[in-house]
Amino acid sequence: MATITSLHKALVCILLLLFLPFLSLSEDYLPINPRLEKAYVALQAWKHAITADPKNLTLDWCGPHVCNYTGVFCAPAPEDRHELTVAGVDLNHGRIAGTLPEELGLLSDLALLHLNSNRFHGGLPEAFERLQLLYELDVSNNRFQGPFPAVVLHLPSLKYLDIRFNRFRGEVPRRVFDLRLDALFLNDNQFAFSLPDSIGNSSLSVLVVANNRISGCFPRSITDLADTLNELILLNASITSCIPEDVGKLKNLTVFDVSFNNLVGPLPDSIGEMRKLEQLNVAHNNLSGDIPESICELPRLKNFTYSYNYFCGEPERCLKVRSRDDRENCIPERPHQRSEEECIAFSSKPVHCDANGCMAPPPPPVHY
Repeated sequence: MATITSLHKALVCILLLLFLPFLSLSEDYLPINPRLEKAYVALQAWKHAITADPKNLTLDWCGPHVCNYTGVFCAPAPEDRHELTVAGVDLNHGRIAGTLPEELGLLSDLALLHLNSNRFHGGLPEAFERLQLLYELDVSNNRFQGPFPAVVLHLPSLKYLDIRFNRFRGEVPRRVFDLRLDALFLNDNQFAFSLPDSIGNSSLSVLVVANNRISGCFPRSITDLADTLNELILLNASITSCIPEDVGKLKNLTVFDVSFNNLVGPLPDSIGEMRKLEQLNVAHNNLSGDIPESICELPRLKNFTYSYNYFCGEPERCLKVRSRDDRENCIPERPHQRSEEECIAFSSKPVHCDANGCMAPPPPPVHY
């Protein structure tokens, strides 16, 4: 009998130790519920998939009180304001190594997932399609690889998608541009694709696809984003075409960067209609003709870079732009220009653009 009593006391002590964290919480803290139980399973599976955590961000990922975990944020559940649920995870700049397990699909109320600047590898779990409330997904600056993570196409609430600085490769599905995204960052991967005409169907305010390989023409339908697009960054994307003449319809642009491509033809006059433009970079292309004076008169233009092209005319007004770079062109009486021989050789091979902004063969010679 004494043995049973001693055992009972021991069990009571063990239970008190186990539940002491619960008892120490304030009366306002809601008890564990099914949502948090699933979150516990998901986060423990994730912790076991982590192979290095140099900043010990997941060191306190122990016990069922997931709302106390570092980087985990809870909020009232959408369907039941009296229950807490995991609404966000932010492990930015943790240098954490590992993979993302399928159990993360149990975080069905997750709205924010920020994992930039870590060392996660593999792909995004297919179970992410259960994250129907996910609003922001940032997995930039990691070591993810494989094809484009098509699971993001099944996230109806997604507005912000950032997968830049990874090792994704291959095609980017056209359906991405049908999503109701506000910001899309695809830059610095190994994608090879073309910008579809359907890009005009999107609601993007920021589009960055730099340092990939884009084939085809500069899509004219991008001007259909005139009401929403604020930043367009296509630098070093292997684009070989002309800049559409009506690109100036993008009147809300503040940043327009198409440098380090193979763009040809003139710089459209319509860019002078972008009254909100602050940064314009067309450097390292094969553009030619005169710089339109209207561009240099834009009221908010702070930086205009058009070096390493074949421009032959530059209005004096452009010399008054706060920060500009006109080196390595064919502009008379300006320093640091291309040689006369190089400029003559370029002008002897004129380029032609069709109505869609694509390079076209030269017209046939006229015989009299």
